[in-house]
Amino acid sequence: MTDINKDDLSWDDWDELVRPAAETTEFDSVVEANLSRRGFLGGLVAFGSGAAVMGLGTGASLMNSTSAQAQAAAGRFAFQPVGIATDATVHVPEGYKWDVLVKWGDKLFSDAADFDGAKGVPVASSDRVFGENTDGMELFAIGDKQVIAVNSEYVNPKVNLPHTEDGKPQSADDVKMLQNFQGVTVMEVAEDETGWQVVVDSPFNRRITHNTEMRIAGPAAGHDLLKTEADPTGTKSLGTFNNCGAGKTPWGTYLTCEENFNGYFGSTDEGFERPDDYKRYGIGLESRYSYEKFDERFDISKNVNEPRRAGYIVEIDPSNPDSTPVKRTALGRFKHENAACALAPSGQVVVYMGDDERGEFLYKFVSNGTYTPGAPTDGLLDDGQLYVAKFSEDGNGEWVALTEEATGMSKPEISIYSRMAASKVGATTMDRPEWVAVNPVSVEAYCALTNNKNRGIKPNAGGDDTSVNGPNPREANNYGQILRWYPENDDHAASSFKWDLYVMAGNPEVHGDSAYGGSENVNAGNMFNSPDGMMFDSSGLLWIQTDGNYKNEGDFAGMGNNQMLVGDPVTGQIERFMTVPYGSEVTGITWSADRRTVFVGIQHPAAPFPDGEGKLERSSIIAVKRDDNALIG
Repeated sequence: MTDINKDDLSWDDWDELVRPAAETTEFDSVVEANLSRRGFLGGLVAFGSGAAVMGLGTGASLMNSTSAQAQAAAGRFAFQPVGIATDATVHVPEGYKWDVLVKWGDKLFSDAADFDGAKGVPVASSDRVFGENTDGMELFAIGDKQVIAVNSEYVNPKVNLPHTEDGKPQSADDVKMLQNFQGVTVMEVAEDETGWQVVVDSPFNRRITHNTEMRIAGPAAGHDLLKTEADPTGTKSLGTFNNCGAGKTPWGTYLTCEENFNGYFGSTDEGFERPDDYKRYGIGLESRYSYEKFDERFDISKNVNEPRRAGYIVEIDPSNPDSTPVKRTALGRFKHENAACALAPSGQVVVYMGDDERGEFLYKFVSNGTYTPGAPTDGLLDDGQLYVAKFSEDGNGEWVALTEEATGMSKPEISIYSRMAASKVGATTMDRPEWVAVNPVSVEAYCALTNNKNRGIKPNAGGDDTSVNGPNPREANNYGQILRWYPENDDHAASSFKWDLYVMAGNPEVHGDSAYGGSENVNAGNMFNSPDGMMFDSSGLLWIQTDGNYKNEGDFAGMGNNQMLVGDPVTGQIERFMTVPYGSEVTGITWSADRRTVFVGIQHPAAPFPDGEGKLERSSIIAVKRDDNALIG
């Protein structure tokens, strides 16, 4: 058997390798081999009221109904779609331009060392520069200033530690370097006649790393499961980990989401017996970056509760660089992808969240209190009800409350062991629920179900059934789909909803009219796989980012590099706006205050981007504008 280099695996494949899921089981339900794309779409039901909530089947028919309607649909896309690409750069439509705003290692403060294209930055500067592997981000207008808060999800040790053999940390300094490159960057940005740049030494600039002090709040705060020798109160912790997607609260704070936190913990004692909950959360005896060998905090044989202090949503105030980030345990503990906020008609705050692992669940939180502009907000995300989604085959769904009565668990246990609580109430297993996006012009929400090679093959890590089901209709799903739901009575706090699928990604050139060819709004000119990041613009168009297979062969032939597309929720039309360098993922999107610039993240490029041959690859944020400086979103 060929040895597998764990360092070269994606987080999902690494996680599965070091923590295999439950044994394979037989399932009775499979996708019928002759399921046609048209037959699938014909079974979709359109719910809601008005054109803005048209179902996919209806939308697909609408696109072809009359030339006038087709022209109206085309008018919403102010660009000519780009083709696929397989090269090492970014491509945007004619009439648009892009430039790099910031790259890993760029200075946030003038006292940081200059970036060396071959060596990177020294450890002393590693928390004074822009972080690695940019992901979710939001822009905040603070007075007359513009401030971006952006995640640095993980590191690429072979790139970030070029002085080591194969990127494996050899010292505490190496580990500290990796810890500092991750977390969150808060930075002021400004535009002049030369373009956009980071305002070096701005008072808003800040790095939040694996060693930044956090406050723990909500139901789990102070519980015995969160207490450590360093923090016997269970109310303080250090660091935020594997920060993936993000969100913005109505009161102007940043929500950063801890995803694959399990990969940072390991044991120096090979005989350590892991608690049962470790297995559900994928906490093994070996970490991904050897933290446990040089930083005792990450050694589970010595600090059994430390991993239970990670896996939350963290609230950060970008307007106050002296503020302490807060881990909001009421929003549950799992592999958080992003946090999409909405306000119910009552003023209650609703937060939608996906647990990004094969066969895990879709959640929402509803605050007990209500939001009033100018009133105190600190407790709104600490006091409320956590729900998990259950989907019926007939297009209906319900949010099941994770209560003490329903789960047999205490409130702190539900917050700490949210996955187990969701399993207890029979939640629907999903195909890796990633970003959720809430439409600003219609009461509906979308979730990117990025892919799931295990669908119909084996259960999730908790042993839950992952047979094909309504929102996850394909066995061994390598392409993904985008789910859409409509809350009852146009109320995001409601306990029931209607659902359909906005799109099933696929490859019609390879799979023709089968389910794996995708839905009817997928064609040879816009096909894609693995939808991941999503964000609505102010007009109600859905921007879709992919993190999929870019090899351009086999099942993925003709798809090229990862890409960003724009979708019309009314018609179902989807067009390709951007392609990114070979090997990279499109991660995170936000707009300037005047909506004339869209900022987009380029994560883990394998190509020599953006500095060229012979230089270290650098994840970056780019700024995209129209040549005529008109509005983009």
